[in-house]
Amino acid sequence: MARYQQDLSRIRPLGPLAASLDALFQHRVTRLVRKDGTVSYQGQRFEVPFELSGKTVSLVVDPHTETVIGVEDEQGESIGAATPLDALANATRQRRSPDPADASQPQKGTSGPNLIEQIYQQYYDPEGE
Repeated sequence: MARYQQDLSRIRPLGPLAASLDALFQHRVTRLVRKDGTVSYQGQRFEVPFELSGKTVSLVVDPHTETVIGVEDEQGESIGAATPLDALANATRQRRSPDPADASQPQKGTSGPNLIEQIYQQYYDPEGE
């Protein structure tokens, strides 16, 4: 006790940092978001925003209780609290449709006329080639 009291003048209080001390010791576990907008951790599934399908997120885990506290995106920014999967609600969840910009771009291998168009041109206009 006497030794502890000798160094009391050197001990600094944490002040406002004390509230964020637990966050420093939380674990981050990387997971890939499934097509249905879910991720899993230790046999449990959690919902994340559907827009993150196919991307990587980090689950923030409390190391003492082994429970998922929150979800972070690839840049480490908080997305929100971890929501346990409600299978019935997820089954009827509205999915996003493909972006119109993606549909307007030609897909690989579709530049130029396809086989049907080539046969049509040969049959109806054999001399026009």
